[in-house]
Amino acid sequence: MTAQSAGGDLFFVLMGAILVFAMHGGFAFLEVGTVRHKNQVNALVKILVDFAISTTAYFLIGYTLAYGLDFFRSADELVNGEGYGPQGLTLVKFFFLVTFAAAVPAIISGGIAERMKFLPQCLATGLIVAIVYPLFEGTIWGGAYGLQGWFETAFGARFHDFAGSIVVHAVGGWIALAAVLRLGPRLGRYGPEGVKAAFPPSSIPWLALGSWLLCIGWFGFNVMSAQALASASGLVAINSLMAMVGGILAATVVGKNDPGFVHNGALAGLVAVCAGSDVMHPMGSFVVGAAAGIIFVKGFEICQFRLKIDDVLGVWPLHGLCGLWGGIAAGIFGLESLGGLGGVSLPVQLIGSLLGAAYAFAAGLVVYSVIGALIGLRLSAEDERRGADRSIHHIGANPEADFMR
Repeated sequence: MTAQSAGGDLFFVLMGAILVFAMHGGFAFLEVGTVRHKNQVNALVKILVDFAISTTAYFLIGYTLAYGLDFFRSADELVNGEGYGPQGLTLVKFFFLVTFAAAVPAIISGGIAERMKFLPQCLATGLIVAIVYPLFEGTIWGGAYGLQGWFETAFGARFHDFAGSIVVHAVGGWIALAAVLRLGPRLGRYGPEGVKAAFPPSSIPWLALGSWLLCIGWFGFNVMSAQALASASGLVAINSLMAMVGGILAATVVGKNDPGFVHNGALAGLVAVCAGSDVMHPMGSFVVGAAAGIIFVKGFEICQFRLKIDDVLGVWPLHGLCGLWGGIAAGIFGLESLGGLGGVSLPVQLIGSLLGAAYAFAAGLVVYSVIGALIGLRLSAEDERRGADRSIHHIGANPEADFMR
């Protein structure tokens, strides 16, 4: 690799890392706009602190579990050493990949909002990003632990997840489901006859801003997953775009113009297209995104109203179910017979996607059950009624207005 090509790849991956890092602001504002006003500060603080914990855990343990490289070496070796250079390219790849890893607790944060203690959430974030996520990431993207080899031997193809429909989104969504079930619903949310209180969003503009930030950053999430200029493809960009608009249109129709469904419909399409964005035809991506928009709306309604699962931002239907659909859809719309580039196997995509969801749900139950047994998970009833802002951070979203009362 010449210095010029190495520098180009380094800059390419760095721009991707910055775009995905900016998505965490999207996670924060999406949650700020969805939760009640008394929990807005907590939403902002959680995402930022979770990112710091995730980076530390991934640097010390997680990246090594996934890819077999550690950072306990001299600076010269980190920049030029075998497996790290040239020019410290691996260090920038770490930055890029840690933004993916940190997306998992950011996803979970939306589901457990308004009633989770702060310390247990921080501990869960550390365990998930240090151990739970990297083990699966290394299995699928790092080629470790033999699963990909078995797929190739048994079915003639490896499990294909280009940008993380399963590795990131489904894993985050199914861990979130376990956490939400372990926590239980917010006080007053349900009664014997069903939904007792609606708990409407605090700010549609903040919610919309969060969706826009995520949509913009997602093109770094998907396109820059190539991790090299020579591997970058315009197909990934157009497929991401078509899936996004498919999700928006489907959620608009099925969700009857509800702004929460519309803005999350865009995200549903983007979640679903991640896995096959490099192999599907744009029309296939549009169908995948539209199906994801419908899955999110119907999944959210079933989750909230029939199953009485108080998933505040709907992260299980958005990331868990739409991510699961995306992993499977790559094995359908990636086929050459449907206009794709081929190289995928539907049986492999089905098995791998279901395994990812099952692994994440089981791991989530273990993590949150153990932490719950040791130090508890949930705010007291009094603290929950007061709101996480004042109970945990001792300040509200509008301190000056509160002082003037």
